[in-house]
Amino acid sequence: MDNSIISQTDLKLKQFSRGKVRDTYELPDGNLLMVASDRLSAFDVIFPDGIPKKGRVLTQLSLFWFERLKGIVDSHLITSEVPSGLPDYLEGRCMVVKKAKIIPLECVVRGYLAGSGWKEYQKSGTVCGIKLPAGLKNASKLPTPIFTPSTKAEKGKGKSWLGQKHSIQSAHLH
Repeated sequence: MDNSIISQTDLKLKQFSRGKVRDTYELPDGNLLMVASDRLSAFDVIFPDGIPKKGRVLTQLSLFWFERLKGIVDSHLITSEVPSGLPDYLEGRCMVVKKAKIIPLECVVRGYLAGSGWKEYQKSGTVCGIKLPAGLKNASKLPTPIFTPSTKAEKGKGKSWLGQKHSIQSAHLH
């Protein structure tokens, strides 16, 4: 079993963008190649150690949902086949996609009270404006998962938490 960690990609293509986890390249036909690495990040920090096969898992999750939602909503996915002439390590971790306008939303579903949610809860008893029961502790399991969408911030910039109504309105504006 290959447990090598792919933390960097350096393809002989023009780089379109590099995120915390995904690297995106321009293909000669005008489409994009998105590659999910094994980089590990939290709170806008990329850690030096990655997780073996994380990029493959993320890509397969994306492909599952693109397939599941086919016919309901359009997507940018063209194929998950590795374009010819590119390295074998891309197998299972890349997607060829159409260029599309980004909707700058990050959809976060929380099942536990931690991180910035814990900090807000300590001050106000809420997470992203959602009232939670009193007496919860750090890392408590929530009674039911909560949807806490935010703006998708560029690396190094802060996020703005949105309510569900505002996130839906923002998506419709794009």
